[in-house]
Amino acid sequence: MSQESSSKALARELKRHAVILGSCIALMWAVHLVNQFLFAGSLNNFGIYPRNPNSLRGIILMPLLHGNFAHILSNTASFLVLGWLVLIRGLRHFIWVSLISILVSGLGIWFFGSAGIHIGASGLIFGYFGFLLLYGLFERSLPSIALSLMVMFFYGSLIWGIFPGDDPRISWEGHLFGFIGGVLAAKFLSGK
Repeated sequence: MSQESSSKALARELKRHAVILGSCIALMWAVHLVNQFLFAGSLNNFGIYPRNPNSLRGIILMPLLHGNFAHILSNTASFLVLGWLVLIRGLRHFIWVSLISILVSGLGIWFFGSAGIHIGASGLIFGYFGFLLLYGLFERSLPSIALSLMVMFFYGSLIWGIFPGDDPRISWEGHLFGFIGGVLAAKFLSGK
């Protein structure tokens, strides 16, 4: 493959990544804006209320719902960076890690979460974090290990988010189970 054709292939791939991540972020923001300005935040009731059978739909809807603009801004930045690092492994990895992280995070919250509403994309983001941190360990290839070490260096402090904290508005359970989902996805996708 010539230098020019490989550059064009890389540009096409980066454009595809931008469309995929941009579409996900646009959906999150569209839901947030509609929720804030048309429904005064009442769509957040479609999040997860632990052990309430009526809120099982929240497992899928939770990543789209955010409490305020600071919440969605924080999740947007982390989703963009960590989501892209997962996406460079391939679309298949991105889809599987996203689905497993959302399901494990949501079910973990539903079964074990503290009382109150749980919303936000943090479980998904912590799933990406767990996947990126441990995929190198499971796959045992030099590029994967290098990526895991890079994520540990730049995002390692996220690990503290999986432990109970002082702010009852932060769903540490969502972080913990999202992280576990990411680790399970890393094991599954490494084929080992």
